Order: sequence, then C-alpha cells, then structure tokens
Amino acid sequence: MEMKECSIKEFRQDCPCRGLFDQIADKWSMMILAVLADGPLRFNAIKRGLEGITQKALTQTLRKLERNGIISRNVIATSPVAVEYEITPLGRTLIGPFKALYLWTKEKMPEVEAARAAFDERMNENA
Repeated sequence: MEMKECSIKEFRQDCPCRGLFDQIADKWSMMILAVLADGPLRFNAIKRGLEGITQKALTQTLRKLERNGIISRNVIATSPVAVEYEITPLGRTLIGPFKALYLWTKEKMPEVEAARAAFDERMNENA
C-alpha cells in the first residue's frame, strides 16, 4: 500500500498521518495511556481511573488503540474470563511526548486562564 505524502503544514483529508494523529491525540486515548503507564489493568480499573468516561467510549477507544498497536488486550483464563489491557512497546514511545504535553498544560495553565478571562471580558463588553 502506497503511503500518501504528509506535511505538518497541510493536513490533507487523505493523509494517513491525519487519521492516526486524530486517534492517538484525543483526550481519552491520552488519558488511557496515562492510566496504563504503570502496568496492565482490567477494564473496570481503567474506567475507575477516568472519571466521566462512558463504558461505550472506553470500549471504542481501547479497540482503536489496540488496532493501532498502541495497547494489547490479553484474555486471562479465569472464571469468569477476565481481560487486561497493557501498553505495547510502540505505545510506550508515546509516554514521553504525552508527559511533555501534560507538563506544558500544568505550566501554562495560569497564562491560559488569564487569556480566557481577557477574552470573556472582551466578549462581555461587546455584548
């Protein structure tokens, strides 16, 4: 399969990088990887670590991450059968960039809050 040309300055609709970027950079994917960073967990343990995620959203995001090779799904032969999710070596390569992004958000939050307040004030003045 021939890969389309991708560019950081032009996200063409048919660019395969665009689809992968969309899948790994959404909030639930990033948070799931953060929750799994310390080791494998079962579905409900992941769900407990992600306040506000629905069962459907978690299931869909886990499938998407598994399809992309970012996490693996391991069936444990117990009674009843259990399933555990774990970050793959490929997925581990995302931990550094995600941590950097998280640290950026923590560090820049005061500036973002000031920008939001200034924007809201301008909007209220123009209303």
